[in-house]
Order: sequence, then structure tokens, then C-alpha cells
Amino acid sequence: MNRPVRVRFAPSPTGGLHLGGVRTALFNYLFAKKHEGKFILRIEDTDQTRFVEGAEEYIASCLNWCGLNPDESPENPGNYGPYRQSERKASYRKYAEQLVKDGYAYYAFDTPEELNEKRNEIANFLYGQKTRMQMRNSLTLAETEVNELLNSGTPHVIRIKIPTDEQVSFNDMIRGHVSFDTNLVDDKVLLKADGMPTYHLAVVVDDKAMEISHAFRGEEWLPSAPIHLLLWKYLGWQNEMPEWAHLPLILKPDGNGKLSKRDGDRLGFPVYAMNWTDPKTGDLTKGFKELGFMPEAFVNMLAMLGWNDGTDTEIFTLAQLIAAFSIERISKAGAKFDFEKAKWFNHEWIKHSSAQTLWSQTQSLLSKYGATGNEFTFKVIDLIKDRCTLLGDFAAQAGYFFSAPQQYDEQAVKPKWTAEKAAFFEAFCTVINDGLNAQESESLFKELAEKHQLKAGEVMLPLRVMLVGGKFGPGVFDIAQLLGTRETVSRIRKGIAHFNL
Repeated sequence: MNRPVRVRFAPSPTGGLHLGGVRTALFNYLFAKKHEGKFILRIEDTDQTRFVEGAEEYIASCLNWCGLNPDESPENPGNYGPYRQSERKASYRKYAEQLVKDGYAYYAFDTPEELNEKRNEIANFLYGQKTRMQMRNSLTLAETEVNELLNSGTPHVIRIKIPTDEQVSFNDMIRGHVSFDTNLVDDKVLLKADGMPTYHLAVVVDDKAMEISHAFRGEEWLPSAPIHLLLWKYLGWQNEMPEWAHLPLILKPDGNGKLSKRDGDRLGFPVYAMNWTDPKTGDLTKGFKELGFMPEAFVNMLAMLGWNDGTDTEIFTLAQLIAAFSIERISKAGAKFDFEKAKWFNHEWIKHSSAQTLWSQTQSLLSKYGATGNEFTFKVIDLIKDRCTLLGDFAAQAGYFFSAPQQYDEQAVKPKWTAEKAAFFEAFCTVINDGLNAQESESLFKELAEKHQLKAGEVMLPLRVMLVGGKFGPGVFDIAQLLGTRETVSRIRKGIAHFNL
């Protein structure tokens, strides 16, 4: 690296954080940490009409949950602030005016009505080389008239003047050589009538001011690249321009188009990192966190959407991702989102996490059943974690360890319940003792069933239902061993009384 690595994640505070946005943040973070650089959070809030109260705090919370903590941000400022574009407003006009002065931009005084009239008059109207001389701007008006309009405070924007018949090219770290024909690019607005910059101007000015070395963003921004490249050139900063990488899209499960919130609603899975409640409508959009995903699994899953390390390895900690990450291994093609695969990642992470880690993430669920985070709780978690795909599964899988079932799966037992089975269970209660482990209890259970001329399978299911309430859970004798003899006998006798009714 020729200069210190400084990368930025620059979301707009307009609502929930899409998993594609989190992946962009993740790839920025991994690259920064791999090269001992800085990961910066910059809030791009120049479009005040789309600003949503609470969205900035939500973005910070999502990054925090994922463990992608910025080195510099609005909450943790460094030497390159402010980190909100709305607080950098004065700097943008200066550079926009400089572009006008140097002949690379111009003032446009067209009213919304005049623009609409042109759109109605010209099919697929673009404000650019072919139409700019038909419009009301500083290229068509006399200098005196332009000055009068400016001095009188007439609303106006500043547009970039895209050159004719040029090729604008750059090397994308993922896509290689990319070239654009300027004849296909329109004169984008750089400074709006309210004095706020558009993304095009702000991203260039801020990246220069913050000394950004590499700019990673979604491929939907690729068509904007020629405007940004020209701005770096026109402002005289070409030698300080960051290296670019345009990340592949996250696609719908069928591969047809970019994954959207609507797709998640339609197909029944989240596309936001965390729950987001729209402050205007009160509508709740569910997130991966609240659905029961571990942050480690969510991050691991996102990393594998469009990247791999060249091996068959799929499970990575964040530290392992940092060590293995390279831009060269990011695919050019979009990555299909597969919710079943996402759940697989979560299941794998749950299986391989310690009981203490899982307790920290399920405490609010399990404490409702009386769990306290003691050694018994950890043993329960270790016994059932292989059966849990989402963190919420721990409630159903663990609850019966802390309190005896209040209801039973009647249909699983009652139709085939007999006096002989009741007698068998009474006998079993007298022979089971604390000195037996799960295997020994199972052997004793089967021997006793044989003496009572019962098949072990006939009484195994009733035992499970008596202990847990239904046809689920780990090995029934593992459950009994963890519950202990006194609790096991108590539950069996309670079950006998229930099924004898």
C-alpha cells in the first residue's frame, strides 16, 4: 500500500439497514483491518427530504451488534470531521463555485415546471450535451442576467458540464478496466437549490477531505463513476483519488434482480440487520437479530455472499475473515440470497459456541423459565444446542428443564395408555437412582420393560412426554440424568396420575 488505508461506510439515514449495506460495511472493515488501516462511518444526510429520525442511531447499533465498530464516526470523531455531511455544508458550495469558475460546471435556473415541460416535450429527456443549450442556465444567459439572478437570490442548482466525445476510464479492483462514453452521461446536479450537495459532489469532496484511500460500494453506483472520476480530475485531485471497487449485488433467491425488502416480506425472511420501526407509520420490519441470529453467524453468512477464500471453508470468525480476506476473491457476479443457507450458518455457530456465549445471547429468553446462568443452565445449553437453529429455539428446547410441563401431548400417549404401562412406570420409579448415568438408566429401563412384557419403544415415548411434555428434545435418558432422580420420579408420577384419569 502506497498510503495509509482509510475506507468509509457512508449510508444515508433513511430507514432500516439492508443486509447489502451491512455487507458493504463488512468488506470495508475487513479490508481496513487486513491492512492495519482505519474504518470510518460517515453519515450521508444531504437529502433532508429523506432524513428519518432515529435512523442514524439505528445504523450505529447495527454495526455495533455485528462487531464492526468504526475507528472514526459521529460518535467517535477523529481528525477528519465532521462525520455528518449536513455539518460540512459550507465546504461543498466552495468547490461547486470553483467548478463553475473553471468552466466545468454551470448555474441552472430552470424551474420544476420548465423541467416538466421539457420532459413532456422530449421523450426520455436528459439534461446534458444535447439539451443544455435549450435550457435556462449560465451557458445560455448573458453574464449580466446570470449575475442579476444570483444577486436576487433566484433559486438555482449547479450542474456538472459533461464533455462530449470522451472516454472516462478507471481500473476497478474487482472488475478490471472499466470505460464510459461521456455522450451517454447527463449533466448531474452537484449543488441543490437549498445549498446542499448531491451525492456526486459530496462523496468526492468528503473522500478527499477524509483522505479515503479505497472506495468500496455496491455496483448500482457504477453508472455514477464517470461523474466522480471527472470531478476528481476537474478539482485537481486526480492523484489523490481512491482506488475503486464496485461490489456485486445480493440477488433475490431466484437470481432475478436485486434483493429488496418487498422480497423478504413476500418470501418470509428478513432483509434488515435489526428490527426497524418506521417512525412515521409505526410499521415494523423484522431483522436478523430479533429473528434469533447470532451476530457472528450473520457476519459469516454475509461474507460468503460474493466472496470466498479459495477453499471449501465456510465457517469463519471475524478474526479469521480479516486474515483470509482479499479483494481479488470477490466475485463480479451477483450472489443469490438463500435463507435456508443463512439458517445453516446460524445453526453451525450455535452448535460450536460455548454455553457461556449462548447464555449471554439467550438470557432474556431462558430467565423467564427460572434459568440463572449457573452450572446447571450451562449443562442444559450444551445438551440442547445441536437442536437449535435460531436463538429463539432455546426457549422451547430448554424451558422444561427449569419447570415441569403443565400440558402433555395427549395424542402421543393416551390412546395406547394401559394399566400395564402405569405399573411399569411405578416400578421404574422405585429402581432408578442418582448413581446411574444416562446409559445405565437406559439399560435398566429396557430390562424392566422386558420383565413387564413390554417393548422398550412402547414406553419410551410416554417417558419423554412425561418429562418434557411432547415429542421433542435430546436423548430422553440424557434429559433424566440432567433433571436428577428426584425430579425425574416426580414428573413420571405426575404423568402416571394424568394419564390414568
